[in-house]
Amino acid sequence: MSSAVPLNLGIARSSAPAPGGSGKRVLLAEPRGYCAGVDRAVETVERALEKHGAPIYVRKEIVHNRHVVETLSDRGVVFVDETDEVPEGSLLVFSAHGVSPAVHESAAERNLKTIDATCPLVTKVHQEAKRFARDDFDILLIGHEGHEEVEGTAGEAPDHVQLVDGPESVDAVTVRDETKVIWLSQTTLSVDETMATVARLREKFPLLQDPPSDDICYATQNRQVAVKAMAPECDLVIVVGSRNSSNSVRLVEVALGAGARASYLVDYAREIDTAWLDGVTTVGLTSGASVPEILVSGVIELLAEHGFHDVQPVTTANETLVFSLPRELRKPSNTGS
Repeated sequence: MSSAVPLNLGIARSSAPAPGGSGKRVLLAEPRGYCAGVDRAVETVERALEKHGAPIYVRKEIVHNRHVVETLSDRGVVFVDETDEVPEGSLLVFSAHGVSPAVHESAAERNLKTIDATCPLVTKVHQEAKRFARDDFDILLIGHEGHEEVEGTAGEAPDHVQLVDGPESVDAVTVRDETKVIWLSQTTLSVDETMATVARLREKFPLLQDPPSDDICYATQNRQVAVKAMAPECDLVIVVGSRNSSNSVRLVEVALGAGARASYLVDYAREIDTAWLDGVTTVGLTSGASVPEILVSGVIELLAEHGFHDVQPVTTANETLVFSLPRELRKPSNTGS
């Protein structure tokens, strides 16, 4: 008997197939795909193209999704690693993952016009880092080394921030004053992994303070909860997302940890090895927070070709949050005469 999450999620338990049916089904996680921050960032670039024309420069990938980046590249967006690759005086968009003050300064030195598409939830973590640095705290930033979001947050207070990359790195952490220590986190981590790291930190630093509000993004949490709900029923969970997308990679880990027999990450339906479907009755399907729905539709079509016609949504939350565009791109409101 499975250990499915005790919620009324509309998951019909596996049973004998209906007459004429294969018994094969897809559990489709809801919510999945674009979060409010990604939607805002992608629309920021699209609006900038409409307003200013190509080329538009973007530092790093606007969001971590291969299809999105390739599609925007085809429309005249030029993705660069650093500001010194952008011609002086050009328009540069900062990605959803945020940048450090040093990057803002570098752009100003090159007289670049900038539009900041940083997710407001990442900006919140930046503000927390600045606030606690002003109060002279040691800030333990839980995250993955080299991730753009971590680099941007740490850059807000480099003298106060130490990166803690998982529970195994806690032993190397040192602080100046154990009464003034706080943890913050990268927004796209696994909730479970983050709390395991916090537990280890608290063993070492009993007076460790929690952030004033949860740093892990609502969308990251919601997608993980949906996967946890359906994974115990799944022979296979397919996560649509790119390998440099932290939240997508975490969904694979969450699926396996929650009881799925197998789980794989793919950018496109064509990357699915049909051998994965051998002996499979129930496939779980979700996508990372930077994945457009067209890519999920492609997987559903491929699965249907292999007998998986029954698609059952598994809904654990309804997302309604919308972020306004950067002010440079907001359309003026119509005011009556």
